[in-house]
Order: sequence, then structure tokens, then C-alpha cells
Amino acid sequence: MFCFQCQETAKGTGCTIAGVCGKKEDTAGLQDLLVYNLKGLAVVADAARQQGRFDLETGLFVCQALFATITNANFDNTRMVELIKATISRRDGLKLATGFSSDLDCVNWNGSEADYAAKAAEVGVLSQANEDVRSLRELLIYGLKGMAAYTDHAAMLGKQNQDIYDFMISALATTTRDLSVEEMVGQVLKCGEVAVTAMALLDEANTSAYGNPEISKVNIGVRNNPGILISGHDLKDMEELLKQTEGTGVDVYTHSEMLPANYYPAFKKYDHFVGNYGNAWWLQDKEFASFNGPILMTTNCITPVKEAYRERIYTTGMAGWPGAKHIGERPEGGSKDFSALIEQAKTCAPPVEIETGEIVGGFAHAQVMALADKVVDAVKSGAIKRFVVMAGCDGRQKNRSYFTEVAEALPQDTVILTAGCAKYRYNKLALGDIGGIPRVLDAGQCNDSYSLAYIALQLKEVFGLDDINDLPISYDIAWYEQKAVVVLLALLSLGVKHIRLGPTLPAFLSPNVAKVLVENFDIKPVGDVESDVAAIMAGH
Repeated sequence: MFCFQCQETAKGTGCTIAGVCGKKEDTAGLQDLLVYNLKGLAVVADAARQQGRFDLETGLFVCQALFATITNANFDNTRMVELIKATISRRDGLKLATGFSSDLDCVNWNGSEADYAAKAAEVGVLSQANEDVRSLRELLIYGLKGMAAYTDHAAMLGKQNQDIYDFMISALATTTRDLSVEEMVGQVLKCGEVAVTAMALLDEANTSAYGNPEISKVNIGVRNNPGILISGHDLKDMEELLKQTEGTGVDVYTHSEMLPANYYPAFKKYDHFVGNYGNAWWLQDKEFASFNGPILMTTNCITPVKEAYRERIYTTGMAGWPGAKHIGERPEGGSKDFSALIEQAKTCAPPVEIETGEIVGGFAHAQVMALADKVVDAVKSGAIKRFVVMAGCDGRQKNRSYFTEVAEALPQDTVILTAGCAKYRYNKLALGDIGGIPRVLDAGQCNDSYSLAYIALQLKEVFGLDDINDLPISYDIAWYEQKAVVVLLALLSLGVKHIRLGPTLPAFLSPNVAKVLVENFDIKPVGDVESDVAAIMAGH
């Protein structure tokens, strides 16, 4: 195997024996084969699209299949094989319907399950020998994977955009062609541009369904009732779980990236919605064990399942773990069936309390812009000297303490803007406020990163600036997986420069590709805390 799509890839170069995430060689091979066949489907679908034959159903299928290959999403080989077969079937159906010739088979394969491992070795990441071509193609593919996740979430709430699907199909198809470096860079930047549209669509889907997030105090303690813990990112699953547990005596708690569900008005009406339990995804082995009740993993961020909670974990959507109970898709016009979790929860002890108190969040763009006059006055008076965007992902590596130390070292006249599970490195610190404005403004999930871009663009207009980089905003971003990659590309498409990225730069950036990003956007790796804080405050 060879996989280098996440930040924690082995030795900073690539996982070759087993994934640091827990992915085994055979699973890695099946995921490579799935992506390979999706490229083949994209070639056919792109040609069909140009003849007016492309449809929403194919676009959504490609999104969901790519979503299944995101880091820590699906480790279930059976599901991967099903997706591969479905991809081939869909491709062949399109070819039959359109009468395409067989010359497109060069990027496809239809073999038996016994042949999968051998074929995967032929078509994996390293099958492209030129490291710069490989780097740009993988950067685009990882951006598309991130976009796929956001687009799928929006679709679950009834929001789809044909233009997004069209680009994803077209871009995936380009990874099978010999493009110039300039053309490949153009595809990558276009991915960032379309990602802004996809993130805006998801924001519209979430807020139209559940209201605009509002400033909220979230309980992090427990009650003496049995509970269900919901993790991942899917708010539609959250809604259906809350409805089905109402009146059952079972409490519902969020975990990790589901924390921001506590900020939505539509969910606050449920008395049995208790608050948040635990921290970022990588601590789930201990926290799932102590929770005692069933756990629902709605999307990516599942880690290798431990014996202590093996019989209590359920997956749904594109998430999967071998042997874990899987909740199937909702029937058309209906809801998913969470009755098995509810009945099991009733037999479980209440959660073990691991902390007490409250944390504050809910600072998505509508809430922040409602405070715009107060924020602008604080900037003009000098009470706020700088905003620091510290969004992104958390992870296991010890050097991620850098982000905690930066938060602690930033002067008292700075405000941290955050989204994603990176917040857990500092959202429980006593950092205080500036004239009633908390020094940590949590916009929500990584899925809510659009809010941070929107806030920056609106402040640019408020201050009458021509260049977004003239705002008193610095970017110190933590990344881990492919959704963070597409957020980075979105920021680049908006013209944002001088981004610090850590704790390490992506292994999939070849020296030459990294040089292009540095020269054009001044992307830089994080350094030591003292030097970085000084540079941030100086606007560098």
C-alpha cells in the first residue's frame, strides 16, 4: 500500500504497511481501486454531460463514493467492494445508453474480487511516476474528496447544485489526461473556487433547516439517565435521532464535531438533548468506553473500534467499520430507523462524568455580523488588534500542542476565529473576552468553515478595503484530512495569502508544487510559538 492523504502519514512521507489511521493494506487497495474506477465513470459521465445526459443521481453517487474514501470514514471492505461494483455498473450503463466506444476502457477495469488486490497495486497513487504530476493530481483528488463530503451533507437536506457535480465529474476526469502543469494548477484553483459554492450551499442547507446558530452555553457534564452519543457531522441524522428518542427516557449527547449541533435553535427545543461529551475524535477510544451507552458514527472520524464498546457502536451514511452494526439509508420521504440504539440505550448505565461546566459557541456568520458594529468599534478603538483564524482539524501528534500554546501566547487584544475540531486545543481555556466579545469565537464544524470566509469578506466590505489581505486577520491553520484540504483551496481561491499550515505541510506536495504555493500564496509551515505569534501580530 501507499497512502499519504492525511497529515499523520507515517514518517511524513506515506503509510506503506498499514495506515496510522488504522486502515489495513487490503482496505487501502480497495479504496485506490474505487477511486480508479470513479475516474473511469467520470470520463464516461463527463462525455455524457457534454451531450446533456448527465444527472443529479450520478453526481451524488460520485460524491458519496469519494466520501467513503476520506480518512477515518469507512474501513469496511464489504462496503468498498459494493461501491466498486456499483461504480462499474453505473459506468457501463452510461456507456450502453450513450453508445460510447470501448476506447474509454483504458481508465477502467471490471474484474473478479480475487483480482482486486493485484489490480489495486497497478493503479494506486505511485502508478504515476512523475512526482509533480502525481502531486497535483492527488491534491485535486483530495480537494474533490473534501468537496464531496460537504456536497453530500447538503444533499441530505435537499440542497443540490448541478454545477458542483459537473465540475467534480469534469475535474476527476482530467486526472486521467496528460495536462500541462499550468492546466493542472488551474484545475486545483478551480476546485477551491467551486468549494466556496459547495460550502455556501451546505450553509444554506443547515440554516434553512435548523435556523442560524446562536450564541449558546453548552453543558459538558452528564445527567443520571441512559444516553446515546452521536459523533461525526451529519445534522439530518441528529434531527432524526432527537425526534425518535423524545419521550423514551434516553438522553442524547454530542461528541467531537457534532458539538455545534448545540448551537442550532431547532435542536434546543428537545429537553433530552443534554450537551457535549468528550473532546476531539482521536480520544474516542477512552471516551466511548466511559460513555456506557450506544454511539452513532454518522460520518468520518471513526477510529479503530475497541472491545470496550464494540457491541455499542453503530455506523450510518458513508461511515463503516468491519462488523459494526450499520443503519441503512432512509427510505424516500422517510427517516432512518434508530430504534436499535434506543432499545439498547435503555439497558445501559448512564455516562461516566469526565468533566463538568460549560463552553460557549455559536459564532457563525449571522451571529458575528449581528455583532458587527460592536466588532468594528473594538477594532477602530484598538481594543481588538488582530483576529487569528485557527480553524481546522485536531490530531494525535504531540506537536499539535503548538496550537494550544499559540492560543495562550496571543496577546489579550486578539480574537481567535475557529471552526472544526481544532478548537478542542483551546476552547476550554480561560482566555476571557474583550468588551463582552469572547476571545474564542467558534463558528461550528469544519463543515461551517464557510462562515469564517464569509465573515472575512464582509469585514473587508465594512472597512472599505480592496484586498482581503489588508484585514487585521492572520491564518494559523491545523489540518488533518481532505475536508481541510478543500477549505485551504477555498481560501486560496479567495485570494488569501500568508497562511501558516501545520503541524506539518502535506506529504503529497512535491517540492516543486510546494514551491508554486509558496511563491504565489506565501503558504508556510508553522514554526516556533514565540516567533509565529510575533509574526502574526505584525501581520506577516
